[in-house]
Amino acid sequence: MTRPFRFSAARSSRGFTLLELVMVLVIIGVILAMVGPRVFNSLGRASSERAKVGIEQIGGALELYKLDTGRYPSSQEGLGALVAAPSGIANWNGPYVKDAKILKDPWSRDYTYRSPAEKGGYDLISLGADGKEGGDGENKDIRN
Repeated sequence: MTRPFRFSAARSSRGFTLLELVMVLVIIGVILAMVGPRVFNSLGRASSERAKVGIEQIGGALELYKLDTGRYPSSQEGLGALVAAPSGIANWNGPYVKDAKILKDPWSRDYTYRSPAEKGGYDLISLGADGKEGGDGENKDIRN
């Protein structure tokens, strides 16, 4: 007679071998290598989209400022004129932005503001992730 095969308590609770752990880590690494670049690319695009939305919000506040005062803030007054009244400005009816945090781009840098502008009443620019003029992808400048 043969004895039925039974797992002993010691055999069933032995754990994983080093080879099994290495194989699991390799599989996880391969998955991350395939998915990681797509995730980081999406994060970069999301920051650029947030910058576009921020420029639009600030543009709306600048239009309200112009309706009240008859002009856009000068380059010297800057975007701070949307939060606190510049000296010598009549009819300022602000603040035009509720939270001054929107005056910074998604990379925590101030938007570049110029008025009068080369085209139109003002230029409002985010210099992208690198903080330098020009660039491609996430480093591309975003303008009004």
